[in-house]
Amino acid sequence: MEFDLSDTQRMMQQAARTFLAGECPTARVRRLMASDNAFDAELWSAMAQQGWLGILVDETHGGLGLGLVELVAVAEEMGRACLPGSFLATTWAAATLRSIAPTPKVSSILARIAPGEMRATVALLEESLNWSGESAALPATRSLGDVRLNGRKLLVLDAEVAELILVPALLEGELALVAVEGRPKGLSIRATPGIDATRKLYELAFDDVTLSTDLLLATGAAAELAIRRGIDAATVAVCAELVGGMQWTLETATAYVQTREQFGRAIGSFQAVQHQLADVLLWLESSRSAAYYAAWALNENDPGAAAAISSAKAYVSDAAREVGNRGVQVHGGIGFTWEHDLQLYYKRAKADEILCGDATFHRARLAELVIDVA
Repeated sequence: MEFDLSDTQRMMQQAARTFLAGECPTARVRRLMASDNAFDAELWSAMAQQGWLGILVDETHGGLGLGLVELVAVAEEMGRACLPGSFLATTWAAATLRSIAPTPKVSSILARIAPGEMRATVALLEESLNWSGESAALPATRSLGDVRLNGRKLLVLDAEVAELILVPALLEGELALVAVEGRPKGLSIRATPGIDATRKLYELAFDDVTLSTDLLLATGAAAELAIRRGIDAATVAVCAELVGGMQWTLETATAYVQTREQFGRAIGSFQAVQHQLADVLLWLESSRSAAYYAAWALNENDPGAAAAISSAKAYVSDAAREVGNRGVQVHGGIGFTWEHDLQLYYKRAKADEILCGDATFHRARLAELVIDVA
């Protein structure tokens, strides 16, 4: 593997940083988080023009046909900008779909996602709050050539603005992946309060929702593989996003301690403060290495990819929380006020800590992998 980004990947990341600095300042972030759905059609269109919505979509479907390393390079900058909206949810759906055999329906969906014509999300979680795709238990039944869904899905990202919802379900005793387009009769969507107002959460209720059979995208092992690879891709994107947030926290805290004075000197001259920021730097660079390695391993189908992903998420989740704590501590009283932007990143880190499984979930997954190998 390469131990650094290629020139092309680095240029892509720098372009993302420049774009987001101009198009997504924190003033815009605050406006969007105060809205009902945190969606901005103009910003979405501009992101589509950058090609970001098609990073994981094949060129035959109008995408860039790139890999997960390119995705995390851009996602890191999105985390650094605390980008609101449904990029993560749509990318999660695209990663799931690209792991399915390209039927006409799957191809048509991907061809709409890549240019930004369709926003999508994945409705994974149920009452068990288990991030393993295999745990899906929402009942699906076949009747007269239709597929019917009944039950609830919880904490679904950006469902209100999604034109497509991928629903893992249990059909005739095996896992299935069903696509819900638009707002069919029997589907209700209710907002759920969340700590991170830049990314909205929803509860979905399916009351005998009837769909055509072409929306049954995969069953059995094929559905299990697609759902698992989609979750894994979303997990590495979340890790990269957390890395970007840690980078912002380090830069902001470093600038602050150089200007804030106490006892007649900049607080950055105190060794205790320097130790805090040294710890932040260590967590940041270790997290970056873990996230990019996990992305590479998954992209290359490395046998150790599952372990790399869970190791990264477990470590980065804890590291981001600690970096947020140190950022607040270095800033002092202003660090936890509404007026300071640090609270945006701290809340995003706390939400992302749980998203795609917290450290406890992934350590348990690692333990299972070790037992399987033994």
